[in-house]
Amino acid sequence: MSSSISKSKSKSNVIDDVTQTLQTFDLTELQQYTREKSYSSTASKDFHLFYVGRDDVHEILKYVLSRASVSLYMNMFGFDDEELNDILMQQALDPSITMMITLDKSQAGGVHEKKLLDSDIAQNPARFNTYFVIGQSATHQISHTKGFVADGRVGGEGSTNWSAAGEGTFVIKGMPGGKGYKAQNNTQTIFTDPDTINRFQTELIAEHMTAKAQSTAATAATAGTRTTGAGKASAAASGR
Repeated sequence: MSSSISKSKSKSNVIDDVTQTLQTFDLTELQQYTREKSYSSTASKDFHLFYVGRDDVHEILKYVLSRASVSLYMNMFGFDDEELNDILMQQALDPSITMMITLDKSQAGGVHEKKLLDSDIAQNPARFNTYFVIGQSATHQISHTKGFVADGRVGGEGSTNWSAAGEGTFVIKGMPGGKGYKAQNNTQTIFTDPDTINRFQTELIAEHMTAKAQSTAATAATAGTRTTGAGKASAAASGR
């Protein structure tokens, strides 16, 4: 994975302002982050497709996620964005927000992601273990979903991983370019269609529960191995 995105906040990140919510969200609010700063007159009212490297996807994600105030269901493959992670951890401390965050087991072992997650656990292990789970798909393959549903109103899905190159690093305001600029060929959709929101949220919950069951089974197996090992050691010590 590429290096983490900086923790520096921008005006799109309103996590500290509880009056900023998604209750009246409209997709036109995000047109400011497109290259053109506007949508076509024929653009859909409940779905928009953004392009990494052309549109500022990092700001789009911050704008939506920092306004979640009721619930957040999410699965993310590549998780290496410090500011987005900070938003999630602050929401995890708010008991009025229901959260289910699912991360991929293979990615969680990467250098940058492991450092980020270790920091989260050290900050508040109880909250992290309540809302976050690291696992695989139901068939024990990678958990490759990259999306979320916030407040049951706004959804996001696409090929975008949460990393500098995955989201696109804008080193010149409002446009790509400059020394060190990185941008993978990724897309990010934001949608408000109620049927899609409902179906995707249900899928995200199912994926979280699958990963949670895997984690519970792994913990039980480890405990069983330790108990068996301790029993054998005790028997050997007593000469049985």
